[in-house]
Amino acid sequence: MSTVRLVDRSPRIEADALVATLVPPPLFAQVSFDTYLPDPQQPTQAAAVAALGAFAARIAAPAAERSWWRRAPAPPEGRAGIYLDGGFGVGKTHLLASLWHDVPEPKAFGTFVEVTNLVGAIGFAAAVQRLAQLRLVCIDEFELDDPGDTVLMSTLLERLTDRGVKLAATSNTLPDRLGDERFAAGDFLREIQGLAGQFDVIRIEGPDYRHRSAPTAPEPATEAQLELAVEVGGVVAVDDFDDLLTHVATLHPSRYGMLVSGIDVVVWRGVRPIDDQAVALRFVVLVDRLYDRGVRVVGSGAALDQVFTADMLRGGYRKKYFRALSRLVALAAGG
Repeated sequence: MSTVRLVDRSPRIEADALVATLVPPPLFAQVSFDTYLPDPQQPTQAAAVAALGAFAARIAAPAAERSWWRRAPAPPEGRAGIYLDGGFGVGKTHLLASLWHDVPEPKAFGTFVEVTNLVGAIGFAAAVQRLAQLRLVCIDEFELDDPGDTVLMSTLLERLTDRGVKLAATSNTLPDRLGDERFAAGDFLREIQGLAGQFDVIRIEGPDYRHRSAPTAPEPATEAQLELAVEVGGVVAVDDFDDLLTHVATLHPSRYGMLVSGIDVVVWRGVRPIDDQAVALRFVVLVDRLYDRGVRVVGSGAALDQVFTADMLRGGYRKKYFRALSRLVALAAGG
């Protein structure tokens, strides 16, 4: 057993290494189309598997050879991207990761936030240069939270498809509805429609297991329980909650994965509700990276389902906050 503090970590990573980290999280490191079990009552699920398998084969196939005396037209290939639309709990991320595993290198897999963070970390031109060398870019949890992200992602995907990169994405929102309830989407209709035009949409039906309200978290830990969490073994990161929030503000979100790399348990003293939007959004990214790696969470102070204020949960980023709460509770149950 060893104890560390996240606030003492300031990871650095070069641009090429940062791109290399864009792979499916450990939870989906071994999945495949064969391990996805379609619901026989939901035929769209089996249809999605077939469509993605065909898409993977098309990406992997070498370009058709053409002799100089006969230039036959290439068969129609469809759009440059495929877009999985459906509710929570239907296996979209499982399928997206299966596609990634099925396509030869070079390729990348990241959440929407990870891709935008990559651009922020290394610059737009450098991101295009590196991603344009790939066969496939998979973007999980596609979302548009503000006009800047709309223009950024629209332009990035246009540059990549112009260079022959294939795209795949998942979301709970159809491409032409991205940005609804977050900003004046009508002012950016052209960009949103441009995004939609890059994808063939595959709808996946099935029960929605997503919590529709804030989940119930375990009771805050006592001091004795905190001490026990520190002693359970593995690598335990112990931090005061406010100190941690201050520290992550000094790091680019693209580094959060490295920040928690190798950690088995995080212990937070003095958890409190976050009432600042910028702080809350950084915390969401941190929770996502903890969840990707299955890091257990133990906290004292406020209950983890109280970490966002009521105003936050009514605002335009509420989907992000509810997802973070659900993930925190799952990690706390493991803790």
